[in-house]
Amino acid sequence: MSEAQARARAETTGDETQSALPADTGQPLYAAAWMLLALLSFSAMAVAGRELVGHLDTFSIMFYRSLIGFAVVASVLAVTGTFGQVKTRRIGTHFWRNVAHFTGQNLWFFAVGYITLAQLFALEFTSPIWVALAAPFFLGERFTGWRIGTTIAGFIGVLIVVRPGVTEVGIGEITALASSVCFASNIMITKSLSRTETTLGIVFWMTLMQAVMAGVILLGQPIVPDWEVVPWVVVVGFGGLSAHFSLARAFRHADASVVAPMDFLRLPLIAFVGALAYAEALDPYVFIGGAIVFFSNYVNVWRAGRKAA
Repeated sequence: MSEAQARARAETTGDETQSALPADTGQPLYAAAWMLLALLSFSAMAVAGRELVGHLDTFSIMFYRSLIGFAVVASVLAVTGTFGQVKTRRIGTHFWRNVAHFTGQNLWFFAVGYITLAQLFALEFTSPIWVALAAPFFLGERFTGWRIGTTIAGFIGVLIVVRPGVTEVGIGEITALASSVCFASNIMITKSLSRTETTLGIVFWMTLMQAVMAGVILLGQPIVPDWEVVPWVVVVGFGGLSAHFSLARAFRHADASVVAPMDFLRLPLIAFVGALAYAEALDPYVFIGGAIVFFSNYVNVWRAGRKAA
């Protein structure tokens, strides 16, 4: 894979775990297997977040999620003797990236208690749209006709999902959209970091900084979970790491144009999980709007891949 192709993949997917290691993108079956694990991990984290509503506040959830993640990453670095990967001269950039991600993830966990899981995932898919809209101003990328068109299409998809004026737009929809804006900021900063930092280095600083952020906000006193919800806390901690690691591995075995459609399967999967576990209605507007949002993102992925070829 050429350097241009690697850059196109990182820029169009916003993959925060992408590194510069060589990849074999001609193995779609391996990619599908990793994507299946990613989809299950994302869904498990959403269900765990829903189960923790009423037991832990979002900052406590983030504290335990980051603490578990830090323990896992630090253990990997220690066992492999690769602690040198965490050295950085860009600690300030790491800090602002984690402010954006920490804020977005807190909003995401807040929203999961107010809207259906399918709505949450559909609105989360808008992050690349916000990136496409902001990148020309912050990253110096061109504002092409294709980018304008796909951005407009993405917003139409959002309107179909939310349907303002037809259904009441509540705090859940607002916070879910706000979280996607924060995730977009995280994506843009990560694109800059990935040029100089390693995968494990980025994740190390993410888990460490976000554990500290949550601890400071909670004044060092996170809510102690009841034993009955401790398994859900563990699922949140491991689910986040597993999801992003699996997504990164999927992109190593297939091009973005192959993996991106697999990622959209998150929406129908979580919709059926919500229907079975929480009796959430299968709203056709969420599927239609989510499909439009996905298609607008996929067009950008496809075009970036063609330019990099």
